[in-house]
Amino acid sequence: MTVSPRAPAPPDSTPPDSTPPDRTTPPEDDARLIERSGRHPEVFAGLYDRHAPSIHRYVARRLGDQAADDVVAETFLAAFRRRDRYDPARPDARPWLYGIAANLIGKHRRAETRMLRALARTGADPVTDAMDRVDARVSAAAASRQLAGALAGLPRGDRDVLLLVAWADLSYEQVAEALSIPVGTVRSRLHRARRKVREALGGTDPTDVQEGAGE
Repeated sequence: MTVSPRAPAPPDSTPPDSTPPDRTTPPEDDARLIERSGRHPEVFAGLYDRHAPSIHRYVARRLGDQAADDVVAETFLAAFRRRDRYDPARPDARPWLYGIAANLIGKHRRAETRMLRALARTGADPVTDAMDRVDARVSAAAASRQLAGALAGLPRGDRDVLLLVAWADLSYEQVAEALSIPVGTVRSRLHRARRKVREALGGTDPTDVQEGAGE
């Protein structure tokens, strides 16, 4: 006789922590998923599936693909270990995850600076698709070199703010949450970083993708 691996539930009962099949039910938010992973650790894989691709693209732009693989793995391992401290009032976990990634990227800041300076010097970009928007008056190759030089010269804090806005598409408030700094500090760092980028590119700023966001 074959035994079913899971006995059917009684007719009028619902298994704990389960949702009846309903195609109209929207997917649960990140906070709920993280909360459930406290009881069912395997559920945390859903957070990885949801956010790892975008975080990998962001880290790869800054450090290259090989380092991005390691940073993303470390990011989600750290997030898993800290999931019991996640604020359930925050339905979007992206700022939390990008904040962890930013701290890990900081450990590679010398490698990032060397890579940017090499690009500024040679024009050989080790990170594909380093720029999405370039003013028509500036060639992509020249702008990439100039932008790399400008980014290499930015303090780490200014660079983190600029790239979390421009490349991770976070709002000012989300960047503040990710880096645990006031929104006013985000604004001042972003203003300073963009000014330096515009100066380096002769008034063009390809990182200016959310001008006025959060205001």
